[in-house]
Formats: sequence, structure tokens, C-alpha cells
Amino acid sequence: MEMLDFLYHTAPGRALLKPLSSRTLSKICGAFLDSGLSKFLIKGFIKKAKIDPEEYVMEGFTCFNDCFSREIREGRRPVEQDPAKMIAPCDGLLSVWAIGEDTVLPVKQSEYSVSRLLRDRKLAARYEGGLALVYRLCVTHYHRYGYVESGLKSVNRFIPGVLHTVRPVALEARPVFTENCRDYTCIKTKQFGVLTQMEVGAMLVGKISNHIRERADVVRGMEKGTFLYGGSTIIVLVEPGRVKISEEILDASRRGEEFPVQYGQVVGSR
Repeated sequence: MEMLDFLYHTAPGRALLKPLSSRTLSKICGAFLDSGLSKFLIKGFIKKAKIDPEEYVMEGFTCFNDCFSREIREGRRPVEQDPAKMIAPCDGLLSVWAIGEDTVLPVKQSEYSVSRLLRDRKLAARYEGGLALVYRLCVTHYHRYGYVESGLKSVNRFIPGVLHTVRPVALEARPVFTENCRDYTCIKTKQFGVLTQMEVGAMLVGKISNHIRERADVVRGMEKGTFLYGGSTIIVLVEPGRVKISEEILDASRRGEEFPVQYGQVVGSR
């Protein structure tokens, strides 16, 4: 946390921020973490992150990113199958925001326009009066994620950008969602209308790795992809009147708190 304060809140730190947050450096770091040279980092990471070997498949790691994007053991993330329920697409810390006409994602005293987030005003207009579900993943979370609902997905759209951390201190200084690279797809569903699911990369995440980029039928909870090293964010945009979010989650968001959820957990219903 001290390093983030230095980078974002001091003149020398801000001078270092641009080269540190470049995609070139991110790719170099990603290549190292994908290589066998990074294996020495695994033991310390497991200990510091307090990763439970009973919960994850912990064998066969050839590099650090194998460990970071480790698989969950079968049965550890049951996916709710009731079609009237909406699930969380990942492990993370959830906050829920009402989408207004102009200013939409107020996070840590910053504001984010959906049209800037998507770079598509027509698509953004679909979600006016709806909800933005923001899932923040910490480095200790499970970094594989699934489709939030079954349906016909569009071709993915990738938006390159300058990578910044999604830790809360960064949000006080820069509009992180419009600075970071993003990858999103729209999913035409029976129960919840057209959902947009977006992955946002953060500082030193070398890659957002989505398995299916073309138009295709997908199933809720089916693995969509994985983040490599770093903190990351998933955003789900919901059209107005399509879902009622759990009151305990809404209460936490009203208090300005993030609500911990797991992949496949119910977060709302029709």
C-alpha cells in the first residue's frame, strides 16, 4: 500500500507511473511470469496469499502464472442453476451502482462514463437506468472466471489502454476503468436481457485470456477465461428492470462497502 501511495500521491511517484504502467513493461513482466525462471516465486506466493491446497489443484506448475491461474478443485464452486437467479461470474469483492444518464460509476470519489468505458454510445444508452455490477479481484482470489449467464455472445471487443492498478488508492487519483485495457462481450439472454460482461486488466497483468472470441452460444458458469498476475476487475452491465440484487449486497454498496462473493454464487434474481 505504501508503494501505491508513493506512485499516485507524490511528484516523483507520478513521474515513474507512466513507464511503470506501460503495456511494454506489462508484457515483459508477463513473459517472465510465464517462464520457468519464475518458479522460485511460487512457494512464497502460496504462503503469503494463504492459498488452501484443499481448495485448489496445486500440482504441475511450470511457472508462476500456472500457480496464479490455478484451477479450483471439483465441487468447490457450485454454480446456481435456477434460470431466474443471477450468478457471480468470479470470486471477488462486489459493489453495485445505479447507472444514471451521464455519470455512472462513482468509485472512491471518481466517476466513470459507461460510453467511455465501452467506447460505444449506442450500447451505453441501453443500460441507462440499469445497474453496473463491479467485481474487484485481489491477487489472492481465484483468477478464473465464467460467463454470468447462458445465451448467444457477440464477438469480443478488446480496447487497449494504459494499465493501472485497481487497488482503491488508485481510484482516488485516476479514472482506472478508462485507463486500463478492457475486453468485453454482449450476451443475449432469455432471463436478463442483453448483458455486457467486461474484463479489465490492471498493472502488471500481461494478459486477459478469454477462450472464445467469436460469436457463440455459451452457458452460465462455463469458464470464460483467466487473468494472469495482478489485481483485476470484472464489470457486468444490466438493462433496467431485469434483475433484483440481493438486499444484503445492496445494503453493503449503500454503505460504500464491497461484498465478498464467489464464482457461481447467487447475487440477484428476476
